[in-house]
Amino acid sequence: MHYVAIFALLTACALADDAHYSFSKSVGQGGGTAYSIVGDGRITAIRVWEVYSNYIYGFQLCYGAVWTPVVGYVSGEPNELRLYDDERIVQVSGKYAQYIQSLIFVTDKGRSLHMGQPAGTAFNMYPTHPDAELRFLSGQVNGPPTSFQAHWAVFDTDSSETN
Repeated sequence: MHYVAIFALLTACALADDAHYSFSKSVGQGGGTAYSIVGDGRITAIRVWEVYSNYIYGFQLCYGAVWTPVVGYVSGEPNELRLYDDERIVQVSGKYAQYIQSLIFVTDKGRSLHMGQPAGTAFNMYPTHPDAELRFLSGQVNGPPTSFQAHWAVFDTDSSETN
């Protein structure tokens, strides 16, 4: 039900005159259980686990100081990108095949986190509004993540909510 409510909200926002909200086309073969990683406030860090420099095994986001549940699996030590106070994620790229093969998170400061094996079909996701940033992720998981979608919005720092 939560997934349906988010989709309805994003559809309404996409039809609005001001394009402060956008979402990128879902990539991957899909299959499995739907997930949606949502939190309060800004994304402050990302963790990604990979299988022996091969495909993405799992990932999670941190909002403020609170980590979301892991999507996929945890194996070994994650690679992590902690964002600066004034930094935001403005691009997500990667490749997919049966699973999400690789992920690249890029910030507005030019820093990035590269994980996985660059094999498969390429994708590149970014917001339609120049001030928007990554707000949450959704897709499907069947063990490791099988599909991936990025959701973007302008963050209102005065009210700590999206605009």
